Amino acid sequence: MTFQVTVQPSGHQFDCEADETVLAAAIRAGIGLPYGCKNGACGSCKGKVVQGAVSHRAHQQRALSEDEKAQGFSLFCCATTAADLVIEAREVGGSSEYPVRKMPSRVLAMEKVAPDVIVLTLQLPANEALAYRAGQYIEFMLRDGKRRSYSMANAPSLDAPLTLHIRYMAGGMFTEHVFNTMKERDILRFEGPHGSFFLREESDKPIVLLASGTGFAPIKALVEHMIHLQSTRPVSLYWGGRRPLDLYMNSLCEQWAATLPNLRYIPVVSHALPDDQWTGRTGFVHAAVLQDLPDLSGHQVYACGAPVVVESAQRDFVERCGLPPEEFFADAFTSEADLHN
Repeated sequence: MTFQVTVQPSGHQFDCEADETVLAAAIRAGIGLPYGCKNGACGSCKGKVVQGAVSHRAHQQRALSEDEKAQGFSLFCCATTAADLVIEAREVGGSSEYPVRKMPSRVLAMEKVAPDVIVLTLQLPANEALAYRAGQYIEFMLRDGKRRSYSMANAPSLDAPLTLHIRYMAGGMFTEHVFNTMKERDILRFEGPHGSFFLREESDKPIVLLASGTGFAPIKALVEHMIHLQSTRPVSLYWGGRRPLDLYMNSLCEQWAATLPNLRYIPVVSHALPDDQWTGRTGFVHAAVLQDLPDLSGHQVYACGAPVVVESAQRDFVERCGLPPEEFFADAFTSEADLHN
């Protein structure tokens, strides 16, 4: 059975099948609802059900609380319906600009840039290219039907093989394979591009880029894209890790800061050891932004990394620094534990 979904305030409409999530139906119809993980873990796709009712598949409590459900909020990535719906959601222009494709790729290179981080380089078939926006991600399709998501770490303007930053997770089905058994020339299948995390080019506001761990990957792509655009917007790049070795491309960021007049780079380490001889900023990375930029009312923020970092940043930047909620853009990296596997 097919039901009609109407989006307010745009008035856009699309069809949704009975066994289909609202987000999947919107993507299929080219309607740009915001989203991130598509697994009920990050909360990026949260909106309000104005008319009708939805049922939710498994999701994280932190992404949608019982109180929010009672107020009519929904996670559209795991919401299905058995009737016509009217929903309220902020639409994102450009998120469906490029077609989602299933493609094979060959492992071109694997470079261990930290004890627990590999930069994976993928070669696409000859005469094929993946059209995407800097900041978006792909999903690897695994043999058991499960998927794993990773952001492209290079801007499409570079016209280079895709690079991804893979952090090792003990017991993780995909990362155990990457770190222990994967070889160059192996074939991987993926689908993409996905996600609504990308630069809003129509704005001229100063930008805060906030990354934790391998959340640096899409942030790196955004910086490269701004270099390509010859953007003159002021950029403050904050990258946080537990120890200095977690900032596995620190020298690249220092190079950007030295050569790009509009970019500041602030590395932050939360759990440095005496042997690290760390003399830079310490503590949590989003707290460093609070210290440096107490007024964010005229900024845009792009945050990527662990959900707890993204959630803390969104809450504190809006409540304490006056950041307009619609100017906070995020991609919360979810682990395999977050995905109910």
